[in-house]
Amino acid sequence: MRASGPLDAESILSATEDVLRRYGPAKATVVDVGKELGVSHAAVYKHFPSKAALREAVSRRWLNRDRDALAAIANDTRIPPPQRLRSWLAALLAAKRAKAHDDPELFAAYKILVTENSVAAIDHVADLLGQLKVILTDGMADGSFRRADLTETARAVFTATTRFHHPGLAGAWTEPGIEHELDVICTLLLDGLR
Repeated sequence: MRASGPLDAESILSATEDVLRRYGPAKATVVDVGKELGVSHAAVYKHFPSKAALREAVSRRWLNRDRDALAAIANDTRIPPPQRLRSWLAALLAAKRAKAHDDPELFAAYKILVTENSVAAIDHVADLLGQLKVILTDGMADGSFRRADLTETARAVFTATTRFHHPGLAGAWTEPGIEHELDVICTLLLDGLR
């Protein structure tokens, strides 16, 4: 993938994804990214000051690919909040499972960021919590859910469903019956929210 025009952040991020897929996060280097683009690694550093910054930007871009689909579920007021919460959690599991299965090298890079408490990972969780708050707010407004502290409730739902979205637990996402297990947890959560 040689740079066909002026070097920009998007072409660097695309090349970095390719390099990460080829070599994995432990072996991929900025020099490899430069080679992929047909430029020096110094040219890459003009856009991203470090390997960590580049990995962070790639992970943020990769994580945001599913963001709109999840946000659409969270914001779909045609669906009652209890059903929307269940659908959103199922979609989150499906998206995370697909990322782990379909793009294991980038998923591995993301797992590294999670352990480093990166800004991209923190922002991703904050975004997911914000989407949960939308659903909970609508449920509290229409009487589906009892009124409670929104931030604490969103965090509790997120924590209670950690098994279905935390990258450190990805091995469980392909176990037989995982969807049923999530459904049982959703029922318990919805009973507690009513």
